[in-house]
Amino acid sequence: MLVRRIARPMLAATFIYGGIDTLRNPQSRVPGAAPVVEQITEIAEKQLPVEVSHDVEQWVKINAGVHVGAGTLLALGKFPRFSALALATSLVPTTLAGHRFWEHTDPKERFGQTSNFLKNVGMFGGLLIAAVDTEGKPSVGWWAKRTANSAAAAAEASYEKASKKAVKAQKRAAKQTKKLTH
Repeated sequence: MLVRRIARPMLAATFIYGGIDTLRNPQSRVPGAAPVVEQITEIAEKQLPVEVSHDVEQWVKINAGVHVGAGTLLALGKFPRFSALALATSLVPTTLAGHRFWEHTDPKERFGQTSNFLKNVGMFGGLLIAAVDTEGKPSVGWWAKRTANSAAAAAEASYEKASKKAVKAQKRAAKQTKKLTH
């Protein structure tokens, strides 16, 4: 559909541009990302059996790489559902790190951060819609349910057929037994 071909690159453009800018200058994002990275790594260390890096700049670069990579895939219409989900997932820490409006006392700064926070919330909504868009094709859930129903129907039909054969075999055996005993 034409709308998807136009809308996906429009949605992805912000991520690609921002990701490239961040990869060129990650240090500008490190101070804002530090509190979020600390929280995420603390939780991850408790949950995961591997050591998690605490290098904030590395996490900023990884997030920027996800923005560029998934944004490019989304813009090109390649793996659009996966790309949108990856972008939506990476947008949460980006928003929490970059637009902490509740920490600002200056009304102008607070307004700017609130506007950017809400812009990201809107983009998150658009990404969620893109992540569940099956382009009019049946979803994986639909295919799984259909396959399960077909398998159940085939199994039931096989059971019915086997039951009928078993009844016929029983009747033949009973006739054979009757002939032999008389």
